[in-house]
Amino acid sequence: MYIEKICLNNFRNYEEQIIEFNKNINVIYGDNAQGKTNILEAIFLCAFGKSFRTNKEKELIEIGKEFLDVSAFYKKSDRDGKIQINISDKKNVKLNGVKLKKLSELLGNINVVIFTPDDINILKDGPAKRRRFLDMMIGQLRPNYVFVLNQYLKTIEQRNNYLRQIKEQNISTEMLEIWNEKLAEYAVKIFEYRYEFIEKIKNKINDIHKNITDGNEEIKIEYTSDCSNKEKYLNLLKERTKLDIIKGYTTKGIHRDDFVVYINNKEVNIYGSQGQNRTVILTLKLSELQVIYDEIGEYPILLLDDFMSELDEKRRTNFLNNIKDTQVIITCTDKIDLDNLNYKLFNVRKGEIY
Repeated sequence: MYIEKICLNNFRNYEEQIIEFNKNINVIYGDNAQGKTNILEAIFLCAFGKSFRTNKEKELIEIGKEFLDVSAFYKKSDRDGKIQINISDKKNVKLNGVKLKKLSELLGNINVVIFTPDDINILKDGPAKRRRFLDMMIGQLRPNYVFVLNQYLKTIEQRNNYLRQIKEQNISTEMLEIWNEKLAEYAVKIFEYRYEFIEKIKNKINDIHKNITDGNEEIKIEYTSDCSNKEKYLNLLKERTKLDIIKGYTTKGIHRDDFVVYINNKEVNIYGSQGQNRTVILTLKLSELQVIYDEIGEYPILLLDDFMSELDEKRRTNFLNNIKDTQVIITCTDKIDLDNLNYKLFNVRKGEIY
């Protein structure tokens, strides 16, 4: 799978630009604030229907313009395709000229794995970012997962509203059983999806990390959840009813899931160096890439935003040797030479590609 070209119209600082990519490695370099990351953001938009940088879609439109239009032309082993996204007062998404009714219909047409400098916070920040990592990976491959996750989030919002009513209006707790049953049903399904993919990552992660670190580090990943069993989770909800009413929200559930990564049996987010944390994120992303390959039979597109800056030369070389047969789009501030590799160079200056 690879992107042949992307066409940008009024997207961020690009008024009108067509970028034709090499199907192997593409290096986009230039000074800061010239528009390098905007190109990756446009590709991500075509894959997921949303930005990885902002929830405010109007920010994607070039200042002073009323709309944006982004089109991505891609090739897969069994078909060619075109995704077009237009944002003005509302968002329209088309696949091969046909308007999509649901955003979930877009997922899986272009598969991408993205690495940004902020991704180090997947390990260092709270569990929400680690859950988002799982949700993005699984959502590309299992569109039904997104539906079930949204149903869970709607149900938990309704349960939380009811908890607050119990507290403020002193109404009966009997109706909680209905919300508990629905919540547990969705939670166990989400757990099964997440557990399946964590296991797939476990099968990949150690070999990949040893290759990147020359065998000097052993990596492990451990998934924690309260929702592996429906009856146990229902009992947990009942046990915590009084606490949930006092707090006004559901204190246990799939929305609290987490995973921990260990390097040489130590939690990397606590004891690991900055370089180790960044290498672990790269390992997770490469594991995601391999899992997607196993699922669909071809490699996703790898987007690397300024990933070179905090890796030493040895780790860069080892990393690049792990991404053969994959279209890679790299952004960086300085022009780099990749010996013996097939790549194309782009220089970005003030929203213009050279």
